[in-house]
Amino acid sequence: RALEASDMEAVTRIQLKRLEAQLAHRRIALDASDEAIAWLAQEGADAQLGARPLKRLIQQAVVNPLSRLVLEGRLHPGGLARLRVVDGEISVEADTVQ
Repeated sequence: RALEASDMEAVTRIQLKRLEAQLAHRRIALDASDEAIAWLAQEGADAQLGARPLKRLIQQAVVNPLSRLVLEGRLHPGGLARLRVVDGEISVEADTVQ
């Protein structure tokens, strides 16, 4: 059967949990808004391929920007990465944990 929006959101949450585990080794937390999860789920869905494109989308739209933030020194151990939707696009921002 074709995946529904709720299925895609569940798969997105699973993929982001895996990313959170990787970030935890660097002591970086990840906070994804519900809107960001819905955006990733919608953009990562494909009628023919199902959820397969989601992993590539997360790599391009989340992991690559996160890596840039770390390399630029804007995201440090103990920091927080926030995923939000801004102007219809996913946004990855560095924040400090209070």
